[in-house]
Amino acid sequence: MTETAGHDLSHLPPAASRLGAAFARPKALAALCVVALAGLSWLALGLLYSGISPFDAMCWALVPSSAVWGAGGFAIVGLMWSAMTLAMMLPSASPMILTYAEIGDTAARKGERIVSPFVLAAGYMLVWLGFAAAATLAQFAFTRAALLDTGMASASGLFSGAIFIGAGAYQFSTLKHACLTQCRSPFPFFFTNWATTTRGVFRLGVKQGLYCLGCCWAMMLVMFAVGVMNVIWMAALGALMTFEKIGAGKRLSYALGVALIVTGMAFVLTAFSAHWPVHAI
Repeated sequence: MTETAGHDLSHLPPAASRLGAAFARPKALAALCVVALAGLSWLALGLLYSGISPFDAMCWALVPSSAVWGAGGFAIVGLMWSAMTLAMMLPSASPMILTYAEIGDTAARKGERIVSPFVLAAGYMLVWLGFAAAATLAQFAFTRAALLDTGMASASGLFSGAIFIGAGAYQFSTLKHACLTQCRSPFPFFFTNWATTTRGVFRLGVKQGLYCLGCCWAMMLVMFAVGVMNVIWMAALGALMTFEKIGAGKRLSYALGVALIVTGMAFVLTAFSAHWPVHAI
């Protein structure tokens, strides 16, 4: 009898039994969940930029190039924000998902009922898809206000500076660190809120998604300052948010806050200096 969550797989061929043993464990499913979903999000972003996709030309033709947006423009921008947020945030959610999976794995070995980590991830993803929808509307507003250019990059140094300074200031806020504490220590959360129903686990995913949103929303807005679809900044910010969640203490958060504020001030000073009068000698 294979010792996986109390399921007898001995009737299967050896190869199928080993595969079933791996996927009967919540931790294996959790790892697959994070890798697969994040990988698909990065693949979607890559296809949009590489020109490999047969729908590439059609997609870019629908991307709004002015303040006038159609349904197709909203759909494509929403799709881009959805892929971007999931690609950036799912890796940072891996400690939370794997913690749930470890607890679930222990429960499964005792023959207790557990719910797939995919349900937890679905609740988490719902929150960030909601953020993607809000970011799409924000991009529409910024485009109409001429703060974003046709390449979806900031058209104003003052606008970029304000975003960086705001994101940096948020790094020092009480709300930021309250949410960050929940993200860094998911075990006490699951221990006190454990659920064995699909609805209950989905709710846990939503709650953890809200904590993550409270922790990272300001840094996600930095994408408006550096270019909505700047893949290099996307990867860098995603890595920083992941390190921040798995780290300990407040030093990294404060260091990021200082760096963001200094960068924002540089944007503001550059914007002002461009309008300073130059007197000929």
